[in-house]
Amino acid sequence: MAVLVLIAVRLLVELAADTGASRSAHERLRFGGWRRRPQMRRPHEPSGGDWPYGTFLQRLAPPVRMTLLGLGVRRQVPAGQIVIHEGIRESHLVLLEEGLTKITATLPDGRSALLSLRVGGDLVGEMSALNDEPRSATVTTCGPAKYSVIQPDRFKRFLKEHPDAALELAAMVSDRLRWSNRRRIDFTSYPVKLRVARVVAELCRTHGRQGPDGIIIDVRLTQPDLATICGASETSIQKALRELRTDGLVDTDYRRITVRDLPSLRKLGKLESSDD
Repeated sequence: MAVLVLIAVRLLVELAADTGASRSAHERLRFGGWRRRPQMRRPHEPSGGDWPYGTFLQRLAPPVRMTLLGLGVRRQVPAGQIVIHEGIRESHLVLLEEGLTKITATLPDGRSALLSLRVGGDLVGEMSALNDEPRSATVTTCGPAKYSVIQPDRFKRFLKEHPDAALELAAMVSDRLRWSNRRRIDFTSYPVKLRVARVVAELCRTHGRQGPDGIIIDVRLTQPDLATICGASETSIQKALRELRTDGLVDTDYRRITVRDLPSLRKLGKLESSDD
């Protein structure tokens, strides 16, 4: 991912040196010089552009977001559909619009490791689109999903025409790199219970919704999934969840976690506000 950050930054430098239409478009973006007729909201655009925090679509200004949403070919698939295959040399991007997907990679022993989760508004496949390398992971839908397939040449042209989007792409990749680095630090610095507390608190922020008894994490996670994210054995995860239940911090049901006391859970995980 660090290579991708450098690629995105280099693209921004090239854009800055361009004195033609790209710079003009950038100025219109910044200072509101667009001259467009009012447009009706598209069916796939949430009311008010209410995309989940931190996703690529949430980071973009409304006019730029609408342009990106119009670039691809729209598809609708059921749960369990693989939309990107690890190891395949292909370069299209996938812009998620609805649904939850999981990012997995194959370990040397043949097991599948859960790396992260992506939701509507997220962009996946950008690494291969920019560096023309084989896919580094597999993306699978966890439920019914809608997404757009964007060809790399159209996406690169979009970035040149919208420098702010290129900057947000670099910021998004940097955030993902930071998240990965944090997981590596967690594996070596914290006991399993604290790792679980940190991951659950983060999932609460990115995938949680308020319920009658606390914040429900809308992700169907198995204990093996949680074990791979936390870098621990399933037995250790079971013990940690049992202790968190005893402490009154979480409730667990079949593939569902409800956080009853998020402030205490964050305190246990040594998460400060700057970690968000």
